[in-house]
Amino acid sequence: MIESIIKSDNAELTQSTKKGSPVVLSTRVRLARNLVGTPFPERASSAQRSDIMTTCADQITNLPQLKQGAFFDMSELSDLEKQVLVERHLISRELCEAKAGSAVFINKDQTCSVMINEEDHLRIQFLKTGFSLRSVWKQIDRFDTSLEGSLDIAFSREFGYLTACPTNLGTALRASVMMHLPGLVISDHMEKVIRAVNQLGITVRGLFGEGSDATGHVFQISNQQTLGESEEQIMSRLRSVFKSIIDHEINARFKYLEENRARLLDQIGRAFGVLQNAHVLNSNEALNLLSLMRLAVDFGMLPEDNRCDVDRLFIECQPGHIQHAAGEGIEPSARDLCRADKLRREFAQLPALDFDKVGNLA
Repeated sequence: MIESIIKSDNAELTQSTKKGSPVVLSTRVRLARNLVGTPFPERASSAQRSDIMTTCADQITNLPQLKQGAFFDMSELSDLEKQVLVERHLISRELCEAKAGSAVFINKDQTCSVMINEEDHLRIQFLKTGFSLRSVWKQIDRFDTSLEGSLDIAFSREFGYLTACPTNLGTALRASVMMHLPGLVISDHMEKVIRAVNQLGITVRGLFGEGSDATGHVFQISNQQTLGESEEQIMSRLRSVFKSIIDHEINARFKYLEENRARLLDQIGRAFGVLQNAHVLNSNEALNLLSLMRLAVDFGMLPEDNRCDVDRLFIECQPGHIQHAAGEGIEPSARDLCRADKLRREFAQLPALDFDKVGNLA
């Protein structure tokens, strides 16, 4: 059912031709919304959940942002198809486990998805490649305004938008960036950064959010507080923190390069060789090797044009994507063979690493 999503030539995170960012892979803003006078999904009956899905779907399908988009009833998707959508950051793992009456709308270029009957009646998210906090906020704010013109959304003067989880009360807004932070990890400064931002009400998670690992040196960083601040205040505070983390990451990279030049270039060179020649690669190893290739682009050792190829492979080397491409019944060991084969073919097309360029940047 999801072939149109996988084969799309317009997918933001896998087909974007926009110039990427050395540190930020993508930006996402999410809003939680619920209907007036209707139980939250966890407390609703099957009939109520079905009514909520129908009511929301009827209104959402008419919004201009979702024209030519796709609608998926979660009960009609296989576990593998759900996993692929999670790997593309289009749905949450919680929606995969949701009861009957759950669905998702995904727009044509995969910059917007609206989950129905996850934890809340509606979970709306907009995303973009690179560091685009202000732009993504403006898009989702326009969408939310249009939505509230057609649905009666639960709102309290005292508590703001009403949500199933009390931690989302207020604006019910979560903004996050997906950051590639090898410099802070390699220099053993990541724990210090995590402690510092936690004190500011900001959380640091792995590639797929809460409970996931930061494989490939990729971290999802977002606000925890939604009550007591306006949307603009949250965005302003986050923008400042994100920029500070970016500065620390860039400084950590170049300090490590200055002090451990031969070791770092050896790691990057070996990673390139493995990706061109390996015949067995599990997903964790592949992502860690791709992390070094992204660093190679940042240092100028690979052309900037190849950044989008590396970022695409971060997604396409995930287990669900490999299995969907190879056939649903393959064993994990066979996935590792298919992944290595894919990466060998991809990296055969890339130019050789230009180690001389690093001297110009250091």
